[in-house]
Amino acid sequence: MKQLAAAALLLAAPAALAQDFSANSEAKPWNLTGEEPSRFEAEVVDMLCTVAGDCEDECSGRPRALGLLRSADDTLIFPMKNGEPVFAGASVELEPYCGQMVEVDGLMINNAEVGAHNAYMVQRIRAVDEEEWVPGTRWGQVWKEEHPDAGGGPWFRNDPRVNAAIEADGYLGLGQETDEAFIADWF
Repeated sequence: MKQLAAAALLLAAPAALAQDFSANSEAKPWNLTGEEPSRFEAEVVDMLCTVAGDCEDECSGRPRALGLLRSADDTLIFPMKNGEPVFAGASVELEPYCGQMVEVDGLMINNAEVGAHNAYMVQRIRAVDEEEWVPGTRWGQVWKEEHPDAGGGPWFRNDPRVNAAIEADGYLGLGQETDEAFIADWF
């Protein structure tokens, strides 16, 4: 009988531990499979320090990725995107808050089919002691400030890192000769 009771507790535990982080979320949907509005408090942490113990320059800024250690359950959340249309910028949005407790609102993606688990899209953020939300749209402005000579148009057509990679390895990443053959065949 004790074994049955223990088994029942184990089966019920995940449901009892599961929390609904969608309450009070004002996140705008992207209609991605597995997305859920998600608002929670977390500490902004250096991912490399938290996961691998490489804490040499914790919170020193880019190129280190920043994460969210959710306070409700100590789950490490990987913010992959900010509130802009481009799939980038989450760490740039979190930089001013590194090492601090924040409240974030956005979309959590859990999709086993594509291997996404606790992937987060930060749409707005604030320090826990602040009233006003800051929209997660800082990345584009930071990019423009860091690349003043890049010119107008889409960032990816003017980013020196992107252009250097294309020059070195071609658009497909397989070399210039492969690109030339592909373009000749398809266009």
